[in-house]
Amino acid sequence: MTATTRPAPALKPLRGVRVLSLALNLPGPAALMRLKALGATCLKAEPPAPKGSVAGVPGDPMGQYNPKAYATLHDGIKTITIDLKTDKGQAALHKTLARTDLLLTSFRPSALLKLNLGWKALHKQYPALSVVAIVGAPGERAEEPGHDLTYLADAGLVPGLELPATLFADMGGALMASEAALKAVMVQKSTGKGVFQEVALSDAAAWLALPRTWGLTQPTGAVGGAHAGYRVYPCQDGRVAVAALEPHFAAALCSAAGLSASDMRTLFKPATHAAIATFLKGMTRKQLDQLSLAKDIPLHTLAT
Repeated sequence: MTATTRPAPALKPLRGVRVLSLALNLPGPAALMRLKALGATCLKAEPPAPKGSVAGVPGDPMGQYNPKAYATLHDGIKTITIDLKTDKGQAALHKTLARTDLLLTSFRPSALLKLNLGWKALHKQYPALSVVAIVGAPGERAEEPGHDLTYLADAGLVPGLELPATLFADMGGALMASEAALKAVMVQKSTGKGVFQEVALSDAAAWLALPRTWGLTQPTGAVGGAHAGYRVYPCQDGRVAVAALEPHFAAALCSAAGLSASDMRTLFKPATHAAIATFLKGMTRKQLDQLSLAKDIPLHTLAT
């Protein structure tokens, strides 16, 4: 491998930054995983496991209902057990906070106040400490109960009775939390003072929902099914996701199907949909994979 072909070293902009996370379940640990990848020194404090649990079971509910996900999220991250509801636990927490640059939480604001972890108190005691607080919804709505599914439903991203394919609000919120952490560190380094950042999962869902709000992914939208070159079709032995949206890709798809695409409007006509569906239905996944390479058509075949 020559010097010009070596992959660039991974950037570690948070090297030397000490992060303590009290955040449980998915968004907080997913954000912590990203902060570790950015070079931060990450520590996770968890509550004691439920009484009667088998030895070694984590206090984070994720470790109890999905050990595989928990193991991936916490790979290389040191975890400790702290009971924040006891004086001993509070003492251990504040001993750790004294050498922490960024605190990550996922409690409701009222719970933070009960644990003496409100922003005003923390900022007074640790002026250089920043806090990224993950909540369900912003402002006064932060006290409302909710979860990924309810935030997606509120954003219009649960159109039918089936559950979404993944936890979009949780994972989007994790991205926003890691972004907030980067912003906080930048402010810290320029001012020497910590800042408070609130990240709402409902805001993450609303951000992800923008293309639907604009009409792009609605049934009448170009990437919602109205464009014949951007759909999922059945094929002979499975399915094929076709993303021939741009004019040159759409023209290549139409040419392969024996159609004449005079302009973009052709791709929105029912006859074009029917012709492309018939063409793809008659091909196997292997044939479609070969067609993709030969004709430079963006598609991906799937099992039934």
